[in-house]
Amino acid sequence: MSEAGPEPGGRLEGLLAELEETLAAIEKTEESEEAVELLATMAELAREVQAEIDRLRADAPDAPA
Repeated sequence: MSEAGPEPGGRLEGLLAELEETLAAIEKTEESEEAVELLATMAELAREVQAEIDRLRADAPDAPA
């Protein structure tokens, strides 16, 4: 097993999976308060996804300026 660090984009994939799971939970809930909490969770996850995309772009060797 390599100790070079996590796979680039691995965190992004995990965040996207969490986002999909949260969306599925919203679609299943019938409680408005729970839906609001889940939407807040989705908003936070979306911010984390954007931050990770920005980080990956900045770390890419051929990233455009």
